[in-house]
Amino acid sequence: MSIRERLSGNEAIATAMRQINPDVFAMFPITPSTEIPQYFAQYVADGKVDTEFICVESEHSSLSACLGAEAAGCRAVTATSSAGLSYMNEVLYVAGSSRLPVVLAVACRALTGPININHDYSDSMAERDSGFIQIYGENNQEVYDNYLMAHRIAEHPSVRLPLMVCEDGFITSHAIENIEIEEDDKVKAFVGEYQPENYLLKKENPLAVGPYGVSGYYMEARVAQAQAMINAKQVILDVAADFEKTFGRKYGFFEEYRMEDAEIAMVIMGSSAGTAKAAVDQLRKNGVKAGLVKIRVFRPFPGEELAKAIAHCKAVAVMDKSEGFSACGGPLFAETSGAIINLDQRPKMIDIVFGLGGRDFTVAAALSVYDRLAKIADGGEVGAVYTHMGQREK
Repeated sequence: MSIRERLSGNEAIATAMRQINPDVFAMFPITPSTEIPQYFAQYVADGKVDTEFICVESEHSSLSACLGAEAAGCRAVTATSSAGLSYMNEVLYVAGSSRLPVVLAVACRALTGPININHDYSDSMAERDSGFIQIYGENNQEVYDNYLMAHRIAEHPSVRLPLMVCEDGFITSHAIENIEIEEDDKVKAFVGEYQPENYLLKKENPLAVGPYGVSGYYMEARVAQAQAMINAKQVILDVAADFEKTFGRKYGFFEEYRMEDAEIAMVIMGSSAGTAKAAVDQLRKNGVKAGLVKIRVFRPFPGEELAKAIAHCKAVAVMDKSEGFSACGGPLFAETSGAIINLDQRPKMIDIVFGLGGRDFTVAAALSVYDRLAKIADGGEVGAVYTHMGQREK
Protein backbone atom coordinates (compact mmCIF):
# COMPACT_ATOMS: atom_id res chain seq x y z
CA MET A 1 0.00 0.00 0.00
CA SER A 2 1.28 3.48 -0.88
CA ILE A 3 2.27 5.72 2.02
CA ARG A 4 1.16 9.34 2.07
CA GLU A 5 4.09 11.67 2.79
CA ARG A 6 5.04 15.33 2.57
CA LEU A 7 8.46 15.59 0.94
CA SER A 8 10.55 17.99 -1.08
CA GLY A 9 11.84 16.80 -4.44
CA ASN A 10 15.33 16.39 -3.00
CA GLU A 11 14.08 14.29 -0.09
CA ALA A 12 11.91 12.26 -2.46
CA ILE A 13 14.99 11.38 -4.53
CA ALA A 14 17.02 10.61 -1.41
CA THR A 15 14.18 8.41 -0.17
CA ALA A 16 14.12 6.50 -3.46
CA MET A 17 17.89 6.08 -3.20
CA ARG A 18 17.56 4.75 0.36
CA GLN A 19 14.94 2.24 -0.73
CA ILE A 20 17.12 1.05 -3.63
CA ASN A 21 20.25 0.96 -1.40
CA PRO A 22 22.93 1.51 -4.08
CA ASP A 23 26.42 0.09 -3.67
CA VAL A 24 28.21 3.45 -4.02
CA PHE A 25 27.25 7.11 -3.61
CA ALA A 26 30.09 9.49 -4.53
CA MET A 27 29.17 13.04 -3.56
CA PHE A 28 30.21 16.65 -3.92
CA PRO A 29 27.77 19.39 -2.89
CA ILE A 30 26.33 22.15 -5.08
CA THR A 31 23.13 24.17 -4.70
CA PRO A 32 20.31 23.18 -5.10
CA SER A 33 21.11 19.44 -5.17
CA THR A 34 23.17 19.45 -1.94
CA GLU A 35 20.26 18.20 0.17
CA ILE A 36 20.23 14.87 -1.68
CA PRO A 37 23.62 13.68 -0.36
CA GLN A 38 22.86 15.44 2.92
CA TYR A 39 19.74 13.33 3.48
CA PHE A 40 21.53 10.22 2.26
CA ALA A 41 24.48 10.80 4.60
CA GLN A 42 22.00 10.65 7.48
CA TYR A 43 20.67 7.34 6.21
CA VAL A 44 24.25 6.04 6.15
CA ALA A 45 24.89 7.30 9.70
CA ASP A 46 21.65 5.72 10.93
CA GLY A 47 22.50 2.38 9.36
CA LYS A 48 19.50 2.44 7.03
CA VAL A 49 21.70 1.62 4.03
CA ASP A 50 25.00 -0.17 3.58
CA THR A 51 26.11 2.06 0.71
CA GLU A 52 29.76 3.05 0.39
CA PHE A 53 29.42 6.84 0.79
CA ILE A 54 32.43 8.64 -0.67
CA CYS A 55 33.17 12.36 -0.21
CA VAL A 56 35.38 13.57 -3.05
CA GLU A 57 37.00 16.85 -4.04
CA SER A 58 34.89 17.85 -7.06
CA GLU A 59 31.97 16.95 -9.28
CA HIS A 60 34.40 15.62 -11.87
CA SER A 61 35.69 13.26 -9.20
CA SER A 62 32.25 12.24 -7.98
CA LEU A 63 31.16 11.00 -11.39
CA SER A 64 34.60 9.48 -12.02
CA ALA A 65 34.28 7.48 -8.78
CA CYS A 66 30.82 6.33 -9.87
CA LEU A 67 32.21 5.14 -13.21
CA GLY A 68 34.96 3.19 -11.47
CA ALA A 69 32.35 1.57 -9.24
CA GLU A 70 30.07 0.76 -12.18
CA ALA A 71 32.97 -0.70 -14.15
CA ALA A 72 33.72 -2.93 -11.16
CA GLY A 73 30.13 -4.21 -11.17
CA CYS A 74 28.51 -1.92 -8.58
CA ARG A 75 25.32 0.15 -8.75
CA ALA A 76 26.50 3.75 -8.32
CA VAL A 77 24.68 7.09 -7.94
CA THR A 78 25.40 10.77 -7.43
CA ALA A 79 23.70 14.18 -7.70
CA THR A 80 24.60 17.63 -8.98
CA SER A 81 23.42 20.91 -10.48
CA SER A 82 24.47 23.70 -12.83
CA ALA A 83 28.24 24.29 -12.93
CA GLY A 84 28.72 20.95 -11.17
CA LEU A 85 27.12 19.20 -14.13
CA SER A 86 29.29 21.24 -16.49
CA TYR A 87 32.39 20.27 -14.52
CA MET A 88 31.41 16.63 -15.11
CA ASN A 89 31.27 17.22 -18.86
CA GLU A 90 34.24 15.06 -19.83
CA VAL A 91 33.14 12.22 -17.58
CA LEU A 92 29.55 12.37 -18.82
CA TYR A 93 30.77 11.44 -22.28
CA VAL A 94 32.99 8.70 -20.83
CA ALA A 95 29.97 7.27 -18.99
CA GLY A 96 27.90 7.13 -22.15
CA SER A 97 30.60 5.73 -24.41
CA SER A 98 31.69 3.17 -21.81
CA ARG A 99 28.05 2.06 -21.41
CA LEU A 100 28.12 2.44 -17.63
CA PRO A 101 24.55 2.88 -16.28
CA VAL A 102 25.17 5.30 -13.43
CA VAL A 103 22.04 7.22 -12.36
CA LEU A 104 22.61 10.96 -11.85
CA ALA A 105 20.06 13.15 -10.06
CA VAL A 106 20.13 16.72 -11.44
CA ALA A 107 18.41 19.64 -9.71
CA CYS A 108 18.38 21.83 -12.81
CA ARG A 109 19.77 25.32 -12.31
CA ALA A 110 20.88 28.15 -14.57
CA LEU A 111 24.47 28.22 -15.76
CA THR A 112 26.80 31.16 -15.36
CA GLY A 113 26.80 33.87 -16.55
CA PRO A 114 25.87 36.03 -14.97
CA ILE A 115 26.01 33.99 -11.76
CA ASN A 116 22.54 32.71 -10.88
CA ILE A 117 21.38 29.91 -8.57
CA ASN A 118 17.78 29.66 -9.75
CA HIS A 119 16.03 27.32 -12.14
CA ASP A 120 16.18 26.81 -15.85
CA TYR A 121 17.40 23.94 -18.04
CA SER A 122 20.61 25.46 -19.35
CA ASP A 123 22.69 22.93 -17.39
CA SER A 124 20.98 19.72 -18.47
CA MET A 125 20.34 20.94 -22.02
CA ALA A 126 24.04 21.72 -22.41
CA GLU A 127 24.65 17.99 -21.86
CA ARG A 128 21.80 16.69 -24.01
CA ASP A 129 24.19 15.05 -26.48
CA SER A 130 26.49 13.46 -23.89
CA GLY A 131 24.88 10.04 -24.22
CA PHE A 132 22.74 10.22 -21.08
CA ILE A 133 19.08 9.30 -21.06
CA GLN A 134 17.21 12.34 -19.67
CA ILE A 135 13.87 12.13 -17.83
CA TYR A 136 12.14 15.22 -16.39
CA GLY A 137 9.45 15.53 -13.70
CA GLU A 138 6.70 18.11 -13.32
CA ASN A 139 6.29 17.65 -9.57
CA ASN A 140 7.73 15.78 -6.60
CA GLN A 141 5.63 12.67 -7.24
CA GLU A 142 6.97 12.37 -10.76
CA VAL A 143 10.52 12.96 -9.58
CA TYR A 144 10.21 10.12 -7.07
CA ASP A 145 8.57 7.80 -9.58
CA ASN A 146 11.11 8.62 -12.28
CA TYR A 147 13.91 7.68 -9.92
CA LEU A 148 12.30 4.33 -9.09
CA MET A 149 12.23 3.50 -12.81
CA ALA A 150 15.68 4.89 -13.62
CA HIS A 151 17.93 1.96 -12.70
CA ARG A 152 15.80 -0.59 -14.51
CA ILE A 153 15.93 1.50 -17.68
CA ALA A 154 19.64 2.32 -17.50
CA GLU A 155 20.75 -1.20 -16.58
CA HIS A 156 18.65 -3.06 -19.13
CA PRO A 157 20.90 -5.33 -21.26
CA SER A 158 19.75 -3.71 -24.51
CA VAL A 159 20.44 -0.20 -23.15
CA ARG A 160 23.29 0.02 -20.61
CA LEU A 161 23.43 3.80 -20.71
CA PRO A 162 23.75 6.39 -17.93
CA LEU A 163 20.59 8.28 -16.97
CA MET A 164 19.75 11.73 -15.58
CA VAL A 165 16.68 12.14 -13.37
CA CYS A 166 16.00 15.87 -13.71
CA GLU A 167 13.97 18.05 -11.35
CA ASP A 168 13.47 21.82 -11.27
CA GLY A 169 15.92 23.52 -8.93
CA PHE A 170 14.19 25.07 -5.89
CA ILE A 171 10.76 24.79 -7.55
CA THR A 172 10.54 21.04 -7.03
CA SER A 173 13.85 20.34 -5.29
CA HIS A 174 12.93 22.36 -2.19
CA ALA A 175 9.14 22.80 -2.28
CA ILE A 176 7.28 20.32 -0.07
CA GLU A 177 4.32 18.50 -1.61
CA ASN A 178 1.99 15.66 -0.69
CA ILE A 179 3.21 12.55 -2.48
CA GLU A 180 2.81 8.80 -2.28
CA ILE A 181 5.88 6.71 -1.58
CA GLU A 182 5.95 2.95 -1.84
CA GLU A 183 6.88 0.35 0.75
CA ASP A 184 10.57 -0.46 0.90
CA ASP A 185 10.22 -4.15 0.09
CA LYS A 186 8.00 -3.43 -2.93
CA VAL A 187 10.51 -0.89 -4.26
CA LYS A 188 13.36 -3.37 -3.88
CA ALA A 189 11.34 -6.03 -5.66
CA PHE A 190 10.44 -3.64 -8.50
CA VAL A 191 13.97 -2.30 -9.03
CA GLY A 192 15.76 -5.60 -8.44
CA GLU A 193 19.45 -6.25 -7.96
CA TYR A 194 22.08 -5.02 -10.42
CA GLN A 195 23.40 -7.97 -12.39
CA PRO A 196 25.90 -6.72 -14.99
CA GLU A 197 26.93 -9.21 -17.63
CA ASN A 198 30.57 -8.10 -17.69
CA TYR A 199 32.64 -6.11 -15.20
CA LEU A 200 36.24 -5.61 -14.17
CA LEU A 201 36.13 -7.96 -11.20
CA LYS A 202 34.62 -10.85 -13.15
CA LYS A 203 37.59 -13.21 -13.28
CA GLU A 204 35.97 -15.49 -15.86
CA ASN A 205 35.96 -12.73 -18.48
CA PRO A 206 38.75 -10.16 -18.07
CA LEU A 207 38.14 -6.93 -19.97
CA ALA A 208 39.27 -3.32 -20.30
CA VAL A 209 36.98 -0.36 -19.72
CA GLY A 210 37.56 2.90 -21.57
CA PRO A 211 40.24 1.80 -24.05
CA TYR A 212 41.64 4.06 -26.74
CA GLY A 213 39.32 4.02 -29.75
CA VAL A 214 41.39 4.03 -32.91
CA SER A 215 39.82 5.17 -36.17
CA GLY A 216 39.02 1.61 -37.19
CA TYR A 217 36.75 1.10 -34.15
CA TYR A 218 35.60 4.50 -32.85
CA MET A 219 32.65 4.90 -35.20
CA GLU A 220 31.37 1.38 -34.56
CA ALA A 221 31.35 2.11 -30.83
CA ARG A 222 29.39 5.31 -31.41
CA VAL A 223 26.86 3.56 -33.65
CA ALA A 224 26.33 0.90 -30.98
CA GLN A 225 25.82 3.65 -28.42
CA ALA A 226 23.29 5.37 -30.70
CA GLN A 227 21.42 2.10 -31.16
CA ALA A 228 21.27 1.67 -27.40
CA MET A 229 19.56 5.05 -27.13
CA ILE A 230 17.02 3.91 -29.72
CA ASN A 231 16.53 0.68 -27.76
CA ALA A 232 15.88 2.75 -24.62
CA LYS A 233 12.57 3.97 -26.04
CA GLN A 234 10.87 0.59 -25.80
CA VAL A 235 12.52 -0.17 -22.46
CA ILE A 236 11.21 3.11 -21.02
CA LEU A 237 7.68 2.15 -22.07
CA ASP A 238 8.04 -1.42 -20.79
CA VAL A 239 9.32 -0.28 -17.39
CA ALA A 240 6.55 2.34 -17.17
CA ALA A 241 3.94 -0.33 -17.95
CA ASP A 242 5.30 -2.52 -15.14
CA PHE A 243 5.39 0.51 -12.84
CA GLU A 244 1.70 1.19 -13.56
CA LYS A 245 0.83 -2.46 -12.94
CA THR A 246 2.80 -2.47 -9.67
CA PHE A 247 2.06 0.97 -8.23
CA GLY A 248 -0.87 2.31 -10.26
CA ARG A 249 0.64 5.49 -11.70
CA LYS A 250 0.92 5.81 -15.47
CA TYR A 251 3.79 7.33 -17.47
CA GLY A 252 4.91 7.58 -21.07
CA PHE A 253 7.28 9.67 -23.16
CA PHE A 254 5.05 12.67 -22.56
CA GLU A 255 1.67 13.65 -21.16
CA GLU A 256 -1.08 14.82 -23.51
CA TYR A 257 -3.33 17.26 -21.65
CA ARG A 258 -6.69 17.97 -23.32
CA MET A 259 -5.15 17.28 -26.72
CA GLU A 260 -7.92 15.11 -28.18
CA ASP A 261 -9.41 17.97 -30.23
CA ALA A 262 -6.91 20.75 -29.57
CA GLU A 263 -6.42 23.33 -32.30
CA ILE A 264 -3.72 25.26 -30.44
CA ALA A 265 -1.17 23.71 -28.10
CA MET A 266 2.03 24.14 -26.12
CA VAL A 267 4.97 21.77 -25.92
CA ILE A 268 6.58 22.34 -22.54
CA MET A 269 8.65 20.63 -19.83
CA GLY A 270 8.78 20.37 -16.05
CA SER A 271 6.94 22.34 -13.39
CA SER A 272 5.89 25.06 -15.85
CA ALA A 273 3.44 22.55 -17.30
CA GLY A 274 1.29 22.84 -14.17
CA THR A 275 0.93 26.58 -14.73
CA ALA A 276 0.11 26.08 -18.40
CA LYS A 277 -2.51 23.43 -17.56
CA ALA A 278 -4.35 26.02 -15.47
CA ALA A 279 -4.42 28.28 -18.53
CA VAL A 280 -5.71 25.42 -20.70
CA ASP A 281 -8.53 24.72 -18.23
CA GLN A 282 -9.52 28.37 -18.23
CA LEU A 283 -9.54 28.54 -22.03
CA ARG A 284 -11.56 25.33 -22.31
CA LYS A 285 -14.26 26.87 -20.09
CA ASN A 286 -14.43 29.68 -22.62
CA GLY A 287 -14.77 27.30 -25.53
CA VAL A 288 -11.20 27.57 -26.81
CA LYS A 289 -9.78 24.27 -28.00
CA ALA A 290 -6.42 24.54 -26.24
CA GLY A 291 -4.14 21.69 -25.23
CA LEU A 292 -0.68 20.88 -23.95
CA VAL A 293 2.02 18.26 -24.37
CA LYS A 294 4.38 17.93 -21.42
CA ILE A 295 7.66 16.28 -22.39
CA ARG A 296 8.88 13.76 -19.81
CA VAL A 297 11.57 11.96 -21.79
CA PHE A 298 13.94 14.30 -23.64
CA ARG A 299 16.60 11.69 -24.41
CA PRO A 300 15.82 9.56 -26.29
CA PHE A 301 13.65 12.20 -27.93
CA PRO A 302 10.20 10.79 -28.84
CA GLY A 303 10.03 12.60 -32.17
CA GLU A 304 7.71 10.27 -34.07
CA GLU A 305 5.29 10.00 -31.17
CA LEU A 306 5.27 13.75 -30.52
CA ALA A 307 4.65 14.48 -34.20
CA LYS A 308 1.52 12.33 -34.08
CA ALA A 309 0.33 14.09 -30.93
CA ILE A 310 0.49 17.60 -32.42
CA ALA A 311 -0.06 16.96 -36.15
CA HIS A 312 -3.77 17.84 -35.99
CA CYS A 313 -3.16 21.24 -34.37
CA LYS A 314 -3.28 24.49 -36.32
CA ALA A 315 -0.61 26.27 -34.25
CA VAL A 316 1.89 25.12 -31.62
CA ALA A 317 4.18 27.05 -29.28
CA VAL A 318 7.32 25.27 -28.09
CA MET A 319 8.37 26.64 -24.72
CA ASP A 320 12.13 26.56 -24.15
CA LYS A 321 13.42 27.09 -20.62
CA SER A 322 16.94 27.23 -22.00
CA GLU A 323 18.46 29.59 -24.53
CA GLY A 324 20.03 27.70 -27.39
CA PHE A 325 22.12 30.61 -28.75
CA SER A 326 21.51 29.18 -32.20
CA ALA A 327 19.84 32.39 -33.45
CA CYS A 328 16.91 30.09 -34.36
CA GLY A 329 15.54 29.07 -30.96
CA GLY A 330 16.10 26.72 -28.06
CA PRO A 331 16.85 22.99 -27.92
CA LEU A 332 13.28 21.78 -27.39
CA PHE A 333 12.17 23.75 -30.46
CA ALA A 334 14.96 22.26 -32.56
CA GLU A 335 13.91 18.74 -31.62
CA THR A 336 10.18 19.36 -32.04
CA SER A 337 10.42 21.16 -35.37
CA GLY A 338 12.73 18.44 -36.64
CA ALA A 339 10.18 15.82 -35.61
CA ILE A 340 7.38 17.30 -37.75
CA ILE A 341 9.41 18.31 -40.80
CA ASN A 342 8.23 15.45 -42.99
CA LEU A 343 4.55 15.53 -42.02
CA ASP A 344 2.26 16.13 -44.99
CA GLN A 345 0.12 18.36 -42.80
CA ARG A 346 1.74 20.10 -39.90
CA PRO A 347 0.98 22.99 -37.54
CA LYS A 348 2.42 26.46 -37.70
CA MET A 349 5.07 26.57 -35.02
CA ILE A 350 6.76 29.22 -32.88
CA ASP A 351 9.45 29.04 -30.21
CA ILE A 352 9.29 31.05 -26.99
CA VAL A 353 12.27 31.16 -24.66
CA PHE A 354 11.07 31.89 -21.12
CA GLY A 355 11.80 31.50 -17.43
CA LEU A 356 15.57 31.92 -17.65
CA GLY A 357 17.38 32.20 -14.33
CA GLY A 358 14.18 31.64 -12.39
CA ARG A 359 12.06 34.31 -14.10
CA ASP A 360 8.40 33.73 -13.18
CA PHE A 361 6.01 32.02 -15.59
CA THR A 362 2.42 32.86 -14.70
CA VAL A 363 -1.02 31.74 -15.86
CA ALA A 364 -1.42 35.18 -17.45
CA ALA A 365 1.81 34.64 -19.39
CA ALA A 366 0.59 31.24 -20.58
CA LEU A 367 -2.72 32.76 -21.66
CA SER A 368 -0.84 35.37 -23.69
CA VAL A 369 0.92 32.56 -25.57
CA TYR A 370 -2.38 30.86 -26.36
CA ASP A 371 -3.81 34.20 -27.48
CA ARG A 372 -0.99 34.54 -29.98
CA LEU A 373 -1.54 30.96 -31.15
CA ALA A 374 -5.26 31.60 -31.61
CA LYS A 375 -4.51 34.51 -33.93
CA ILE A 376 -2.09 32.37 -35.95
CA ALA A 377 -4.65 29.57 -36.14
CA ASP A 378 -7.25 32.02 -37.44
CA GLY A 379 -5.06 32.81 -40.42
CA GLY A 380 -2.94 35.56 -38.96
CA GLU A 381 0.75 36.04 -39.59
CA VAL A 382 3.12 33.78 -37.71
CA GLY A 383 5.48 36.67 -37.19
CA ALA A 384 8.82 36.12 -35.52
CA VAL A 385 9.30 32.39 -34.98
CA TYR A 386 11.94 32.82 -32.27
CA THR A 387 11.07 35.18 -29.41
CA HIS A 388 11.59 35.64 -25.67
CA MET A 389 8.98 36.41 -23.02
CA GLY A 390 9.11 37.69 -19.46
CA GLN A 391 12.13 39.97 -19.85
CA ARG A 392 12.00 43.69 -19.16
CA GLU A 393 11.59 45.71 -22.33
CA LYS A 394 13.92 48.56 -23.25
